[in-house]
Amino acid sequence: MTKLMEWSLGLGLLAVAWSGLVFNPLGLRLPEPCQQLLWTLPAYLVVGLGCYALATVGFRVATFNDCRAAAQELQEQVREARRELAALGFRFPEAAGETEG
Repeated sequence: MTKLMEWSLGLGLLAVAWSGLVFNPLGLRLPEPCQQLLWTLPAYLVVGLGCYALATVGFRVATFNDCRAAAQELQEQVREARRELAALGFRFPEAAGETEG
């Protein structure tokens, strides 16, 4: 089951439970403060999911790994490709701050 399916199933079950309590087809007698809280529950859920998403993105950005070996390998491949293209007669425009070697 994919994450999308898990979240969809969870939100669907929550929506069914919420609508069952708010529209009261079973005739339950909930106290007035509980009924008022139920009407604002979707807003709290949206705010909570937003906070979760923001915290997850922030955590992932803070713990992002640098792959120095992969960066050096890629730079070497770029240098090699430039040498091969230069050998075939391709001329590269001089860019500020670029160094060869």
